[in-house]
Amino acid sequence: MKPPQVAALLIAPLLSGFASYASFDPAAAEPIAASAAAPAAAAAAATEHPRVYLFRGFAGVVFSRGTDKLADEIEQAGFTATVNEAVMCPVVVKQAIADYRTDPEPIVVIGHSVGAACALKFSDMLGAENIPVSLLVTTDPAKIAENVPANVERYINVFQSNSMLGGRDVMPGEGFQGHYASYDILKHTEITHINMEKNESIHQQILSKIQQLAETPAKAQGEAVPIRYVVPADAAIELWDSGMPVFAHPGDTLQTLAMFYHVPPWSLAQINSVSDAAPLPPGQRIIVPRHLLPFAALGDSSAATALAPPKP
Repeated sequence: MKPPQVAALLIAPLLSGFASYASFDPAAAEPIAASAAAPAAAAAAATEHPRVYLFRGFAGVVFSRGTDKLADEIEQAGFTATVNEAVMCPVVVKQAIADYRTDPEPIVVIGHSVGAACALKFSDMLGAENIPVSLLVTTDPAKIAENVPANVERYINVFQSNSMLGGRDVMPGEGFQGHYASYDILKHTEITHINMEKNESIHQQILSKIQQLAETPAKAQGEAVPIRYVVPADAAIELWDSGMPVFAHPGDTLQTLAMFYHVPPWSLAQINSVSDAAPLPPGQRIIVPRHLLPFAALGDSSAATALAPPKP
């Protein structure tokens, strides 16, 4: 079979699948009550069991098997996980809406390549029904991927900006106010578009976030500052959730702040465009990457003191 014919076979399902988005009318579905879409109270958080929807990339049953492995790991941890082809997105979202109306558990959406584009569209369709997405993770989204919809509470994107098959640097969409973190790993040449969704370190970090989801507030930890990084080749790929503003005290440098918050100095230097050795003027606002903390950890007075600007 000639290369153009192979390309046609791969592209045809994609076009047919995304064309079917146009035939899905969220308004035609029964409206959901506003109370059902509201976040559950903290007292009920421990009883929540997130539903996880995963979407493979092109020829997923052959090339995107890491998605299936991640789904197995999620199910072994006690959660419901379903793996789908990208072209099934409009069908799966109808069932997801029906399931949420019956039992409004938190929703997690994960996608790779074209499946990542589907995951973003899937989340947008849920938003049209006033259904929140607690966590959305995409790896090397295809160029056709849209921006992050406003109903997403936490978004993480891992991509390679030089990727021919993916490489989409997804941006926050209109009205988005959730936690946002974007990681360009083009310097990690050991990772490619084909094996990115098989990376076990990324798997374990995603699984950890799902496990902590029920006990971690999405909107109760102060300002959520979007963070964007190019991860150095010799640095671990650590999936922070967003940034938080802190204020320098007398004698602070990026090195001292990095030690206090247990983050690598390069991350502070890159996002704040400040030398990692230069003293910081007291009161200077510095963005620090952070993992969202469970309710039990929010009462840490030392962290609260560090967040506050120095007294004049």
